[in-house]
Amino acid sequence: MAPVALFIFSLLTHLVVLHSNEELKINKGCPPEECQTHLPECDGLFTVDCSDRDNPRIQLKEEGYWHEFEIIPEPNMILINDRKLEQRLKTNSCNDQVFNDLSLPGLSPVFDELFAPNLTLIKCSTPLHDTDLNYGCRNHNYNYYTTSPDHSLPSLPPSCSVFQMPKDPYKPFFSLSALTTTFQLLFRVREECHVDKGKFKCSVREKGDKLGLTLGLAGAVAGLMVLVVIVCCLKRKLAYDSFIFFWKNQGQDRQIVEAFLRSYGPLQVRRYSYLEVKKMTNSFKEKLGQGGYGSVYKGKSNDGSLVAVKVLSKLKGNGEEFMNEVAAISRTSHVNIVSLLGFCFEGSKRALIYEFMPNGSLEKFIFDANTPKIDHGHHLGWEALDRIALGIARGLEYLHRGCKTRILHFDIKPHNILLDQKFFPKISDFGLAKICNRDESIVSIMCTRGTAGYIAPEVFCRNFGGVSHKSDVYSYGMMLSEMVGGRRNINAEAEDTSEIYFPHWIYKRLELDEELGLPSIMNEEDKVRARKMVIVSLWCIQTDPSNRPAMKEVIDMLEGSVDCLQIPPKPYLSSPPKSPAGSSTATLVSIQ
Repeated sequence: MAPVALFIFSLLTHLVVLHSNEELKINKGCPPEECQTHLPECDGLFTVDCSDRDNPRIQLKEEGYWHEFEIIPEPNMILINDRKLEQRLKTNSCNDQVFNDLSLPGLSPVFDELFAPNLTLIKCSTPLHDTDLNYGCRNHNYNYYTTSPDHSLPSLPPSCSVFQMPKDPYKPFFSLSALTTTFQLLFRVREECHVDKGKFKCSVREKGDKLGLTLGLAGAVAGLMVLVVIVCCLKRKLAYDSFIFFWKNQGQDRQIVEAFLRSYGPLQVRRYSYLEVKKMTNSFKEKLGQGGYGSVYKGKSNDGSLVAVKVLSKLKGNGEEFMNEVAAISRTSHVNIVSLLGFCFEGSKRALIYEFMPNGSLEKFIFDANTPKIDHGHHLGWEALDRIALGIARGLEYLHRGCKTRILHFDIKPHNILLDQKFFPKISDFGLAKICNRDESIVSIMCTRGTAGYIAPEVFCRNFGGVSHKSDVYSYGMMLSEMVGGRRNINAEAEDTSEIYFPHWIYKRLELDEELGLPSIMNEEDKVRARKMVIVSLWCIQTDPSNRPAMKEVIDMLEGSVDCLQIPPKPYLSSPPKSPAGSSTATLVSIQ
């Protein structure tokens, strides 16, 4: 152990030397909406070129490609809308330079987190054999493969390199056709950086005395050589211990879940064996859908009633998502909450059995990813949309106030709202939920959770406030906005740039007291319902959580007169674009 102690002491000493030769550089405030040819004050962020104010460009990577982007005066977010790169991608869908230009930037000393819905692209100069990766394409130089960003990569040869690419969350998850040149990039800066009165202020460490740095590096190299000797001596023991640790870790995860199920006490739902689940689904014959969590199959219980069986593809963390769903939903009993009928936990097999919802998710009645220009959102009619919005609000209010414990859902979106035979809504998918005490106003979460496009600002960046039940209110507001518009909140195909972000566009019309210009409004009653839903949605997506209504107030507004509703302040921050579906990466982000 003496050599190990000596090495640690040596390494710490040289790290101190390195640290002592750094000094702080304070960047001045840089409003995100400010656009000039040169921004020396923003050194350390992204380089912006606004010499052509009608076509501003931004460089996400040092000396990299210049993206076309939309100037949105909001902190912590960039909207890339690169039509030239889109045309290049359509013309040549397997081009090395196009892939390189489209790839997302990595982290820097300034950023804690960079987020956009993405897939992992692997580039290899030689073909891979016997791999679980999805084949993408091939050109004269390279073979390309894809996988989900939350799937662990297999061991790759040195001839392969890995990129993260922006994707459209509503297209096949492992397909190159999902790549998009229109996306929001949300970034979270490190603790020493913050947003103050709409301006970005940041302190970034920069290198100081070169001599001290050189000496520190030389010492670190010497320490590394000592480490190599130690590793060689202990190689066999370390390999054996690693294998034992992996085996123990897998076993401990299952023990944790089993212990949870025992300690939770008698559950109101039945536990099924995997054989029973397989029989129930006729060997998983009819698939209803798929997401980052796994797949959903249609099944039939012993009494002949139809069920939906959600098979989880893998255990996340120590089984948190599985335990969340069983614990949260088994505590509930409400007409607007989907019923959990049973579960299966047998070895590595995990499944959840729900009541079957014949009309599927609300999502398909709002928009269709393959035909975005068709008026899908209003096939139901405004009366039905109003009833659905009110039912979801009542379900959320029950989760927040009606249970013995408060349940925060953290993943409210059209995909997770199921419709029964009479189109009554039920909230589903509690995998990201958090159970807390009813008197607990602010909750603590370890990492971002939710689906991009519906995540409240404070969930992603604590500078906007504490995480609470108001975070679900924000997600509800973003979903309600899509129900009203019959489209996604971000529409890259809009001819007028003012129409790209729907909440901003509809707010402007509301502010100017113009006709809302929404589809399928047939009479005065439809007009009243639409206006009421627009106002409620804009209150729910206020940047400051304290300005958002609680779900009880949302219900009162939806049931009350539109004449009693005040126009809210303009919401100045949008959530990151929709995704993982899915989610759900190192941050708990759901991929649908």
